[in-house]
This record gives sequence, C-alpha cells and structure tokens, in this order.
Amino acid sequence: MRHRHHMRHALASIAPRRPLSAATLADLDDDAVQDIDQFVLRFGKLQDVLGTRLFPALLDVLQEPYEDRPMLDKLNRLEKLGLLESTESWEKLRALRNHFAHEYPDEPALRAAYLNQGFDAAASIETILQRIGQRFGLGLE
Repeated sequence: MRHRHHMRHALASIAPRRPLSAATLADLDDDAVQDIDQFVLRFGKLQDVLGTRLFPALLDVLQEPYEDRPMLDKLNRLEKLGLLESTESWEKLRALRNHFAHEYPDEPALRAAYLNQGFDAAASIETILQRIGQRFGLGLE
C-alpha cells in the first residue's frame, strides 16, 4: 500500500517537530510544510481506500451479504468480526479526514490540534491494517 508507506515517511519526517502548535506551524520551512501536506494527503487517501475498497472486499470474501447495506452496517459488522476496534473509532478517523479538507487559515491553533490528532490517529489505521493482515494472511505493506 503506497499510501501507507508515504504516510509513514511523512510521519517520520514530522516527528521532530511534534506536537505542533500555532507557533510552530507559522515557522515551518518548505520541507516541513510539504511533509505535512504529504501526511494529510496520504492519511485521507488511505482511509478512503480502506472504507471504499478494502472493507467491502473483505465482507465479500467472508461471504457477508453487505454489498447493498449502508456503510454504518458494514462498519458494525467489521467491528463484530474484530477487524475494527469500533465503529465510533472509525467515524473519528473519518471526521479527522474531513477536518483536513479545511485549511483553517485564521485558526492555526485549531489546525495544529487537528494535525496532532491525525498524527496520533495514524496508529489506529496501522492497527486496522495489522488486524486485517493477520486475519487474512496478507502483507499490507
């Protein structure tokens, strides 16, 4: 999964500057801004791939009749199968992704807070991928 690889790379590059604050956001050099942009892009794309392609494919492989069901039903089923920690945790990841879609140019402290939450939430995506990889014997690197 190239999105996972690039998200990890961006996280590693940003790590010395974490946690971010309004002041640190204002002082970032071009490379750091590029790393944050890369993280935001890859976090969102990875979450989209999981929700729109991987989760439906897993339910299909498991012969679960959820193809035409709402996403919430799919998430609840994945939770019961032990592939998601909880539907609520997935929805929090989704909300973070949606916050990343906004720039918040006049609220740098808010932007920093969302970015810090996203950096921490990347571990949740990693955990989901590990669970799926272990359950299905997949190398999702």
